Amino acid sequence: MIDELTFKPHLLKWFEKEQRQMPWRETKHPYYIWISEVMLQQTQVDTVRDYYHRFVEAFPTIEDLANAHEDDVLKLWEGLGYYSRARNFHTAAKEVVAYHDGIVPQQPETFLKLKGVGPYTQAAVMSIAFDLPLATVDGNVFRVWSRLNDDERDTALQSTRKAYENELAPYVAQQSGDFNQAMMELGALVCTPKAPLCMFCPVQMHCEAYERGTVLERPVKTKKLKKKTLNFDVYVIQNQAGAYLIEQRTASLLQGMWQFPMVEHGANYNEAEAIDIEQLIIQRKNVLKVKHQFTHLTWHLNVHTATVDEATEQMITKGRRWMLPAEKENYSFPVPMTKIFNAINEAE
Repeated sequence: MIDELTFKPHLLKWFEKEQRQMPWRETKHPYYIWISEVMLQQTQVDTVRDYYHRFVEAFPTIEDLANAHEDDVLKLWEGLGYYSRARNFHTAAKEVVAYHDGIVPQQPETFLKLKGVGPYTQAAVMSIAFDLPLATVDGNVFRVWSRLNDDERDTALQSTRKAYENELAPYVAQQSGDFNQAMMELGALVCTPKAPLCMFCPVQMHCEAYERGTVLERPVKTKKLKKKTLNFDVYVIQNQAGAYLIEQRTASLLQGMWQFPMVEHGANYNEAEAIDIEQLIIQRKNVLKVKHQFTHLTWHLNVHTATVDEATEQMITKGRRWMLPAEKENYSFPVPMTKIFNAINEAE
């Protein structure tokens, strides 16, 4: 049973001693904390560190980010995935500059209205930067709190999130930033999903799931829908000068990023698009198969290479452009396209 008088002190004492060193924990600047929270969504801490340093170096102020071209923002995000995070953050920075004099709003309701800011980001940035009494509820906190209370409520439900926020409210009345970070750190380092280190847990004496032997049964969460699978032909086409044909994505997934021309097979097969590429390329080779996993989607990519003459080059360029290999760093490519580029260039 959680002892409200001793639970928080035990947790904060552990956090003060055991917390990992992270660059965003060395500042109270809301812009830098906001950057880290956006990057850390769906991404591991060790992956984020280098991206965070590069991003802060490129855009040291929110004005720098607001004034940047989207292609430059996406290029720095390349490899982190979930590119809508970068676009939303870029838009939100413009909103801060345009409507808030370049100052991150300290009012939670105002901050929540910015593009891409949800309840979790609101609570994290407001509590860590300004010590406002908002509880962060992410996957780590769901796991820790459900185990502490041996809670059988479905954590996939919005009602459970709201209930957890209300139950955690007394603990964030003071030292909210430290408490929120301590809960998340406990979930990341000790109260892990599959092999929790219960014997080293600083709040083990408060944990009902540990007492009842139900730790691995918490949290309760409804299963996610089965991932969708899509199949594409990808065409890596070079002209006589050695440049590659590329196009900019318009679909919501990876929107605005660059890719080699793709044709989907299946329900969304576009015959006109296929004819545009396939019938104009007489000589091509099937050279590679690439599989790429997104959160709710799997791509199977069947990669073809071809070289075209000047006449064909002009016919297939419409809406696309040619990129020399040395120019790739000027374009933001999603991970599967970079894999293809690297594999083909290493083979040559």
